[in-house]
Amino acid sequence: MARKKGTRVKDKWREKKWVTVIAPESFNNAPIAYIPITDEKKAIGRVIEVTLFDILKGDPSQYQYKIYFQISRIEGEKAYSIFKRYEYAKEFLRSLIRRGSSKINFVMDVKTKDNYLFRIKVIALTHKKLNTSRKHALRLIAKDVMAKTIPEMTIDQFVQATCYGKINSDIMASAKRVIRMRHVGLEKVKLIRTAEAQVTLLEA
Repeated sequence: MARKKGTRVKDKWREKKWVTVIAPESFNNAPIAYIPITDEKKAIGRVIEVTLFDILKGDPSQYQYKIYFQISRIEGEKAYSIFKRYEYAKEFLRSLIRRGSSKINFVMDVKTKDNYLFRIKVIALTHKKLNTSRKHALRLIAKDVMAKTIPEMTIDQFVQATCYGKINSDIMASAKRVIRMRHVGLEKVKLIRTAEAQVTLLEA
């Protein structure tokens, strides 16, 4: 169908506004992305995926950890975000699995001191096969560590402890007294509810 004379075709790209996405306080409000948006209201809730290396620019091994931020508000040329999810990259997870060892997984919901609720999936890998009772003992140790430490943390402290490996180290330190571990980590950490209201679980 021919276009009528005098009608203008909208240049949607020109209508877009570019904003800098800002990480939360736990990452020192670092800029993490520069994205185009057409509608500020529709941009609220958008999820941005980065790696830990993208933020810290440190050890290349930080590419192994993915972090998802969700835009919560826009002010001028800046889009502020909240921590949404942390997880191991699939390639890194596959590289951890070895024959002749045990893999222990479990999921636990934990609330921070300022009432943010998170669902945590723990992965533990041993040098040798474990029987059922020792696997159970390891789960109890990890759950005890998290139940004692995380409720004493604020949201920012928890995010830092998650992404910088402190929770992993605490579990490893307690577990190695009874079980020789090869790896302990938080395979996935997902925000379930903020202090204010239920969060819509958007998958990136």
